[in-house]
Order: sequence, then C-alpha cells, then structure tokens
Amino acid sequence: MAHPIWIMTSAFDQLSLEETIEKAQEIGVQGLDLCVFRKDGTRDDFVATHLDYVHFGPEEAEALIEKFNSARLRLSLGAFENLIGGDPIHRVKNQNHLLQLIRMAHYLGGDANDVTVGTFVGYNHELGNQEGGFEKNLLEYQRIFGPIIRYAADLGVTVVYENCPMEGWRSSGFTGTFNNLSGVLAARKLMYELVPEKNHGEIYDPSHDVWQHTDPVEVMQHTDIRRVRRIHVKSTRNVADPFWGNMYPMQKIRPEWAEKIGITSSENPWDRHHYEATLPGFGLGDSMDWRSFVEVLQKKGFHGPFEIENEALLSKQTGKMGAIVQGCKAAVQNLAPLLWHLSDDGWIYPSSAYRPLMEGQPKEIPGVTIDQLLGGR
Repeated sequence: MAHPIWIMTSAFDQLSLEETIEKAQEIGVQGLDLCVFRKDGTRDDFVATHLDYVHFGPEEAEALIEKFNSARLRLSLGAFENLIGGDPIHRVKNQNHLLQLIRMAHYLGGDANDVTVGTFVGYNHELGNQEGGFEKNLLEYQRIFGPIIRYAADLGVTVVYENCPMEGWRSSGFTGTFNNLSGVLAARKLMYELVPEKNHGEIYDPSHDVWQHTDPVEVMQHTDIRRVRRIHVKSTRNVADPFWGNMYPMQKIRPEWAEKIGITSSENPWDRHHYEATLPGFGLGDSMDWRSFVEVLQKKGFHGPFEIENEALLSKQTGKMGAIVQGCKAAVQNLAPLLWHLSDDGWIYPSSAYRPLMEGQPKEIPGVTIDQLLGGR
C-alpha cells in the first residue's frame, strides 16, 4: 500500500489556513495535521492556531470538510501542552481545550474520517520529585485521562500522544529533562494498561528516541502497532560531546567557568542534549535509518500517514518561507521511494488511494469541562 504524507501545520504558523492549504498542494502532500493551540497558552515554540476553536460547530465543520475535499486533502487536529502538571490554572485550561478539540473532531466525523486529536500528557514534577514519583504520575494520568478518553470514545474520537520528552520545559538549572510521561515506551505500555480503552494511541516521532540513543526500529518491534496512528517525520543529527556525555543533560553554569576551562554550557532551556533537528534528505546527515524504520512499520501492518513536523535548523528555524517549503519538499522526495508506488513518472502517491472526507456530525452537542468529567472524584 502507499502511505500518505502529511504536514503538521506548526511549520506554517505565519500563514492562514487557506495559504497553508495552498502550500500543501504546492509541496505535494495528502493531508494536514491542523495545529489548534490555545491563543492564551504558555508555549511560544513551534505552535500555531489554524482553526477558530471558540466558534466551531457543525456548520463550521461542514465548511471545513468541503474545503479539504476540494483540495483533495485529509486532516486531523492537535495541540500539545502539559495536561497533568505545570501551572494549575493553565493545566485546567489545557484539559478543557483538549475536550474542545475532541468535540470539534466529533463534528468532523471523528474515527469515521480518521480525524484524531493529538496531545502531550505532560508531567507533574510536584509528584515526580517524591519517592515513587513516576508511578504517581501514571496514577495522575489515569485520573485525568481515563474520563477524557471515555468521553472521546462516546463521541467516536481517538486521542493520540506524541513521545517528545519536552526536554526544554524546565530551566537548564534542573538536572532532569523528562517532562512528558508518554516520552518512553515503558510509560506508554503502562498507560494503556491503566486506561484500557482502544481509542487512544500514538503519534510516534522516531527523532526523540534517536537523540536518546534508542533505536526506533527496536521500539516499534516492541510496540502494539494498533496503537500507532501517525508517524512524525523529523530527523536528528546527533552530535558527540565528551564533556557531558550522551544522556546526562548539559547544565547551565557560570559563563566564566565554561570559558576558562573550555567546556560547553546550556544557553537556553532547550539547549540540553547534543543533537540538531533536521529533515530527511535536507542539508545535513541523519542519525537514523529511515529505510529500516519504514520496513518494520510495514511488516507490522502500520497503515497511517507520515506527518512532516518541520523544526529543522536549516528549514523552519531560518524563518524563511522558501526554506520551510524546500525542507518539506525534500522530505517528501526522500520518503517517496519508501512510501509511494513506482510509475513511469517516478515514485508517486496513486490518485486512486485518495478518499474524500465523509459528511460530519450535523447535530450540535453541549461542551463539557474537566470539572464536570471529574465531578465527585
């Protein structure tokens, strides 16, 4: 089968939805994972809001389905925040925003149209700093996400978690960089045991395991492939550092100390581990075997889209639209021989594989809040 290639719209945060659709058609992809972050959120890195989530009902969903069908594109939704930790006020806002996105996905047809909702789980460091803190985070996940996932199941919607550890979510004065519970396979397996419903799974990003010197092929060998609904296309170029090692995060120290003895030092919260974000086939070496990774996915029966998440230093981080588009095009061309069919015109995604989005849910339903879901708990 041919796998569709999509783009996560955080790469086009400076464009409108209509302009982003035009770029997707120019690049030659088959879908968009629409970023719908809170307008009043705390993140300022690789975020976008491409839908009006405040005023979104059945009529808006119908118009959006028509727009995407006209462009011959598929879609999903996502916003990636800390849902079980961090500032308590923003934590609740993030939980309620996820519930809004689930309702929006329902209007868009949900599982019938494979419209998933992407999120992080996050991490609660007040619990994590206690003895048994990892287990306490798992139980907090169960307390919060159990009702959310069951609510999504009632609406016919699947929620998917990305596996980024979010290493920059705390100051580089902290020694640890594990800030998202779903960042390791062991936690994800435990999460599915604690919340056994089938309508939650993963957007698996292999680059996050690569910079942790973990083989994504091995991770997929031990993963229930039925839980994997999306693959993020983002590469990593690992950079050796003899001073801090491979796994211990680089720390912030006095600049005069670092200069005097000639060692590296963290200059910002994200400057913690020794790697560079890249895109396959664009400008830099790639510390990942994409062919072996795709082969294990296909062998295990994965059939979802591959989504380009463009955070590459030489593409998205230049701030230049030309370089952003170039990077996405390069990723498409690099993956085409692995994902698409060979024809006289080269490796192409067959037009016969396209399926238009079906009609969404026409009935208005009331929104819910996390307080309502957790009422009496």
